Amino acid sequence: MTRPERKRDARQLVILTGLSGSGKGSVLKTFEDLGFYCVDNLPVSLIPTFSELYEESRGEIERAALLVDAREGEQLEKLPGIYRKLSSEHPATLVFIEASDEALLRRELMLFPDWYLTRHLKFEPTDAQRRVLDEAFAAILTNNLAQPKVYVHRDWHSRNLMLTGEDNPGVLDFQDAVYGPITYDLVSIYKDAYIRWDEDRVLDWAIRYWQAARRAGLPVAADFADFYRDFEWMGVQRHIKVLGIFARLHHRDGKAAYLDDMPTVMGYLRRACERYAALHPLHNLLDQLEGKAVEAGYTF
Repeated sequence: MTRPERKRDARQLVILTGLSGSGKGSVLKTFEDLGFYCVDNLPVSLIPTFSELYEESRGEIERAALLVDAREGEQLEKLPGIYRKLSSEHPATLVFIEASDEALLRRELMLFPDWYLTRHLKFEPTDAQRRVLDEAFAAILTNNLAQPKVYVHRDWHSRNLMLTGEDNPGVLDFQDAVYGPITYDLVSIYKDAYIRWDEDRVLDWAIRYWQAARRAGLPVAADFADFYRDFEWMGVQRHIKVLGIFARLHHRDGKAAYLDDMPTVMGYLRRACERYAALHPLHNLLDQLEGKAVEAGYTF
């Protein structure tokens, strides 16, 4: 007697999460193109509810993909238990998306042409101006990817630090932390987008940090001049990114208040570009964006 063949369950439920900047939205769009029913930014607490609806659909939804934001903090800790229960009931796959250091830093830089130039300024670069951006971005990436790496918060600034009763500071928005360049967090706080410190004070703080880091055995450059150059070039990366993010927050999310902080960020970017010959073409492009005449000169 032949046992009847068990019908294979054709349903597929995919739960996506991962690092900020790793391209989770693009991955979800790919699943949509493949015919999956897609839900973006579904709270972890609603996954069981969606699963019940998915179960009750009985064929109306055969394949579904859910994107869960890794910034849910404590709620995200419940995800493994929810996933184990779901996968015991029907086919389910959990996918964590990450990216290389280069991919993360390059995505940060691309926020500038995509959102600040094109969307905010309504400026379409010429081929020559695109080459300036490409060459500047390549030089920035080369410097920053060569820096020693430690764990970094990626958004270590005044608005994410809180005064608490003990164990100061209280730290917010830490879900995007990665293993990255050692100067990333330092420049985020010393060249804060929301509070501008005098350059003499920033230089003094940078020296003090470098001295303390060397005593603690952290992998900083042996020569302070090299360390400070790394600090400044990471600042260029950071502020190019922030201009793009502020433009996106305004145009996509309706948060116009961030426009008030753009001049501070642009000031940081312009001053750093003035100091390094390799960044002078980018500085000239920034002049063009502001309608300023580019001054010809010599670099020694």
